[in-house]
Amino acid sequence: MKPGILAIDIGGSGIKADVIDEDGVMQTGRVRIDTPKPAKPKVVVEAIVNLVKDLPAYDRISIGFPGVVRDGKVLTAANLGKDIWYGFPLADTLSERLGGHPARLLNDADMQGFALIEGKGVELVITLGTGFGSALFRDGDLMPHMELGHHPVHKDRTYDEYVGNAAFERIGKRRWNSRMARVLPILHTLLHADRIHIGGGNARELTITLPDNVKVGSNDAGIRGGAALWRKQA
Repeated sequence: MKPGILAIDIGGSGIKADVIDEDGVMQTGRVRIDTPKPAKPKVVVEAIVNLVKDLPAYDRISIGFPGVVRDGKVLTAANLGKDIWYGFPLADTLSERLGGHPARLLNDADMQGFALIEGKGVELVITLGTGFGSALFRDGDLMPHMELGHHPVHKDRTYDEYVGNAAFERIGKRRWNSRMARVLPILHTLLHADRIHIGGGNARELTITLPDNVKVGSNDAGIRGGAALWRKQA
Protein backbone atom coordinates (compact mmCIF):
# COMPACT_ATOMS: atom_id res chain seq x y z
CA MET A 1 0.00 0.00 0.00
CA LYS A 2 1.28 3.47 -0.90
CA PRO A 3 2.27 5.58 2.13
CA GLY A 4 -0.34 8.16 3.06
CA ILE A 5 -0.37 11.75 4.26
CA LEU A 6 0.15 12.47 7.94
CA ALA A 7 -2.44 15.14 8.78
CA ILE A 8 -2.01 17.07 12.03
CA ASP A 9 -4.67 19.41 13.40
CA ILE A 10 -3.28 21.69 16.11
CA GLY A 11 -5.87 23.45 18.26
CA GLY A 12 -5.90 25.59 21.34
CA SER A 13 -7.24 22.73 23.48
CA GLY A 14 -6.25 19.59 21.60
CA ILE A 15 -3.95 18.17 18.94
CA LYS A 16 -5.32 15.49 16.61
CA ALA A 17 -3.68 13.42 13.90
CA ASP A 18 -4.20 10.53 11.53
CA VAL A 19 -2.82 9.20 8.27
CA ILE A 20 -5.12 9.89 5.32
CA ASP A 21 -5.11 8.90 1.67
CA GLU A 22 -5.11 11.34 -1.24
CA ASP A 23 -8.89 11.69 -0.99
CA GLY A 24 -8.76 12.52 2.72
CA VAL A 25 -10.04 9.16 3.91
CA MET A 26 -8.74 8.46 7.41
CA GLN A 27 -6.78 5.25 7.72
CA THR A 28 -6.99 4.26 11.38
CA GLY A 29 -9.13 6.71 13.38
CA ARG A 30 -7.57 9.84 14.81
CA VAL A 31 -5.34 10.01 17.84
CA ARG A 32 -5.60 12.96 20.20
CA ILE A 33 -3.86 14.65 23.12
CA ASP A 34 -4.53 17.83 25.04
CA THR A 35 -2.47 20.78 23.83
CA PRO A 36 0.43 21.29 26.26
CA LYS A 37 0.20 24.23 28.66
CA PRO A 38 2.14 26.39 28.23
CA ALA A 39 2.20 25.64 24.51
CA LYS A 40 5.82 26.47 23.76
CA PRO A 41 6.87 25.56 20.21
CA LYS A 42 9.43 22.91 21.15
CA VAL A 43 7.04 21.35 23.68
CA VAL A 44 4.24 21.16 21.10
CA VAL A 45 6.59 19.63 18.52
CA GLU A 46 7.72 16.99 21.01
CA ALA A 47 4.09 16.20 21.87
CA ILE A 48 3.26 15.73 18.18
CA VAL A 49 6.24 13.43 17.62
CA ASN A 50 5.07 11.21 20.48
CA LEU A 51 1.44 11.37 19.35
CA VAL A 52 2.05 10.07 15.83
CA LYS A 53 4.79 7.52 16.47
CA ASP A 54 2.47 4.50 16.12
CA LEU A 55 0.48 5.69 13.09
CA PRO A 56 0.76 3.91 9.70
CA ALA A 57 3.39 4.78 7.09
CA TYR A 58 3.29 8.20 5.41
CA ASP A 59 5.51 10.13 3.04
CA ARG A 60 4.06 13.67 3.32
CA ILE A 61 2.87 15.84 6.19
CA SER A 62 0.00 18.36 6.36
CA ILE A 63 -0.27 20.67 9.36
CA GLY A 64 -3.23 22.85 10.34
CA PHE A 65 -2.29 25.61 12.78
CA PRO A 66 -4.55 28.09 14.67
CA GLY A 67 -3.08 31.37 13.45
CA VAL A 68 -1.57 33.17 10.50
CA VAL A 69 1.09 31.11 8.73
CA ARG A 70 3.23 31.85 5.72
CA ASP A 71 5.97 29.97 3.89
CA GLY A 72 5.97 27.20 6.49
CA LYS A 73 6.41 29.61 9.40
CA VAL A 74 4.06 30.82 12.13
CA LEU A 75 3.27 34.54 12.25
CA THR A 76 0.54 34.60 14.91
CA ALA A 77 -0.74 32.17 17.53
CA ALA A 78 -3.23 34.08 19.66
CA ASN A 79 -4.60 31.00 21.41
CA LEU A 80 -1.26 29.31 22.02
CA GLY A 81 1.27 31.86 23.10
CA LYS A 82 1.45 34.85 20.77
CA ASP A 83 5.03 36.16 20.59
CA ILE A 84 6.76 32.87 21.45
CA TRP A 85 5.58 31.42 18.13
CA TYR A 86 6.46 34.33 15.86
CA GLY A 87 8.70 33.18 13.01
CA PHE A 88 8.86 29.57 14.21
CA PRO A 89 9.59 27.27 11.22
CA LEU A 90 6.98 24.68 12.13
CA ALA A 91 6.85 22.90 8.76
CA ASP A 92 10.61 22.42 8.54
CA THR A 93 10.89 21.48 12.21
CA LEU A 94 8.26 18.75 12.01
CA SER A 95 9.68 17.55 8.71
CA GLU A 96 13.08 17.11 10.33
CA ARG A 97 11.68 15.43 13.45
CA LEU A 98 9.41 13.08 11.48
CA GLY A 99 11.83 11.34 9.20
CA GLY A 100 12.57 14.12 6.73
CA HIS A 101 9.23 13.84 4.94
CA PRO A 102 8.15 17.07 3.22
CA ALA A 103 5.67 19.12 5.27
CA ARG A 104 3.19 21.85 4.37
CA LEU A 105 1.57 24.26 6.78
CA LEU A 106 -1.82 25.99 6.54
CA ASN A 107 -4.17 27.80 8.88
CA ASP A 108 -6.36 25.21 10.61
CA ALA A 109 -9.70 26.68 9.46
CA ASP A 110 -8.40 26.83 5.89
CA MET A 111 -7.33 23.19 6.07
CA GLN A 112 -10.64 22.13 7.61
CA GLY A 113 -12.50 24.04 4.95
CA PHE A 114 -11.13 21.92 2.12
CA ALA A 115 -12.96 18.93 3.63
CA LEU A 116 -16.25 20.80 4.12
CA ILE A 117 -16.83 22.89 1.01
CA GLU A 118 -18.82 21.83 -2.03
CA GLY A 119 -16.54 23.72 -4.42
CA LYS A 120 -19.08 26.02 -6.06
CA GLY A 121 -19.81 29.67 -5.35
CA VAL A 122 -18.72 31.64 -2.31
CA GLU A 123 -18.37 29.45 0.78
CA LEU A 124 -17.46 30.56 4.29
CA VAL A 125 -16.08 28.13 6.84
CA ILE A 126 -16.14 29.05 10.53
CA THR A 127 -14.70 26.99 13.35
CA LEU A 128 -16.03 27.20 16.90
CA GLY A 129 -13.31 26.06 19.26
CA THR A 130 -10.94 27.81 21.62
CA GLY A 131 -11.31 30.79 19.33
CA PHE A 132 -13.29 31.65 16.21
CA GLY A 133 -11.62 30.52 13.01
CA SER A 134 -12.60 31.43 9.48
CA ALA A 135 -11.78 30.55 5.89
CA LEU A 136 -13.25 31.83 2.64
CA PHE A 137 -13.45 29.94 -0.66
CA ARG A 138 -14.64 30.85 -4.14
CA ASP A 139 -15.44 28.02 -6.54
CA GLY A 140 -13.27 25.73 -4.46
CA ASP A 141 -10.26 28.06 -4.42
CA LEU A 142 -8.97 29.31 -1.07
CA MET A 143 -9.05 33.09 -0.76
CA PRO A 144 -6.40 35.09 1.17
CA HIS A 145 -6.66 34.25 4.86
CA MET A 146 -8.52 36.63 7.17
CA GLU A 147 -8.24 36.55 10.94
CA LEU A 148 -11.95 37.34 11.27
CA GLY A 149 -11.90 36.13 14.87
CA HIS A 150 -9.89 39.19 15.89
CA HIS A 151 -12.32 41.69 14.38
CA PRO A 152 -14.89 43.45 16.59
CA VAL A 153 -18.41 42.07 16.35
CA HIS A 154 -20.27 43.47 19.39
CA LYS A 155 -19.24 46.68 21.12
CA ASP A 156 -15.51 46.25 21.79
CA ARG A 157 -15.53 42.44 21.74
CA THR A 158 -14.05 40.38 18.93
CA TYR A 159 -15.55 37.18 17.55
CA ASP A 160 -13.02 35.27 19.65
CA GLU A 161 -14.17 37.06 22.79
CA TYR A 162 -17.86 37.00 21.93
CA VAL A 163 -18.38 33.36 20.90
CA GLY A 164 -15.05 31.64 21.68
CA ASN A 165 -14.85 28.84 24.22
CA ALA A 166 -14.07 31.16 27.13
CA ALA A 167 -17.36 32.95 26.47
CA PHE A 168 -19.19 29.64 26.14
CA GLU A 169 -17.95 28.51 29.55
CA ARG A 170 -18.64 31.85 31.18
CA ILE A 171 -22.18 32.56 29.92
CA GLY A 172 -23.48 29.04 29.31
CA LYS A 173 -24.97 27.23 26.36
CA ARG A 174 -28.27 29.12 26.07
CA ARG A 175 -26.76 32.61 25.98
CA TRP A 176 -23.92 31.45 23.75
CA ASN A 177 -26.48 30.15 21.23
CA SER A 178 -28.25 33.51 21.37
CA ARG A 179 -24.97 35.15 20.45
CA MET A 180 -24.47 32.76 17.55
CA ALA A 181 -27.96 33.67 16.35
CA ARG A 182 -26.73 37.28 16.12
CA VAL A 183 -23.39 36.41 14.54
CA LEU A 184 -24.67 34.40 11.58
CA PRO A 185 -26.74 37.25 10.05
CA ILE A 186 -23.75 39.57 10.47
CA LEU A 187 -21.59 37.13 8.52
CA HIS A 188 -24.27 36.93 5.83
CA THR A 189 -24.38 40.72 5.53
CA LEU A 190 -20.59 40.88 5.37
CA LEU A 191 -19.95 38.20 2.74
CA HIS A 192 -23.26 37.01 1.24
CA ALA A 193 -21.82 33.51 1.13
CA ASP A 194 -23.77 30.90 -0.80
CA ARG A 195 -23.01 28.43 1.98
CA ILE A 196 -21.61 28.63 5.50
CA HIS A 197 -19.99 25.52 6.97
CA ILE A 198 -19.47 25.26 10.72
CA GLY A 199 -16.80 23.08 12.30
CA GLY A 200 -14.86 22.89 15.54
CA GLY A 201 -15.60 21.24 18.86
CA ASN A 202 -18.33 23.65 19.94
CA ALA A 203 -20.31 23.25 16.71
CA ARG A 204 -22.06 20.33 18.43
CA GLU A 205 -23.36 22.76 21.07
CA LEU A 206 -25.51 24.67 18.57
CA THR A 207 -29.23 24.38 19.32
CA ILE A 208 -30.56 27.28 17.26
CA THR A 209 -32.38 26.70 13.98
CA LEU A 210 -29.82 27.25 11.26
CA PRO A 211 -30.63 28.84 7.89
CA ASP A 212 -30.89 26.44 4.97
CA ASN A 213 -27.49 27.46 3.64
CA VAL A 214 -25.69 26.83 6.95
CA LYS A 215 -24.43 23.33 7.76
CA VAL A 216 -22.52 21.76 10.64
CA GLY A 217 -19.67 19.54 9.44
CA SER A 218 -17.74 16.63 10.89
CA ASN A 219 -15.10 17.39 13.49
CA ASP A 220 -12.76 15.13 11.53
CA ALA A 221 -12.64 17.68 8.71
CA GLY A 222 -9.59 19.32 10.28
CA ILE A 223 -7.67 16.15 9.50
CA ARG A 224 -9.35 15.12 6.23
CA GLY A 225 -8.69 18.52 4.70
CA GLY A 226 -4.97 17.83 4.88
CA ALA A 227 -5.18 15.98 1.57
CA ALA A 228 -5.78 19.27 -0.24
CA LEU A 229 -2.39 20.67 0.75
CA TRP A 230 -0.85 18.28 -1.77
CA ARG A 231 -3.13 19.33 -4.63
CA LYS A 232 -2.42 22.26 -6.92
CA GLN A 233 -5.05 24.64 -5.51
CA ALA A 234 -3.56 24.56 -1.98
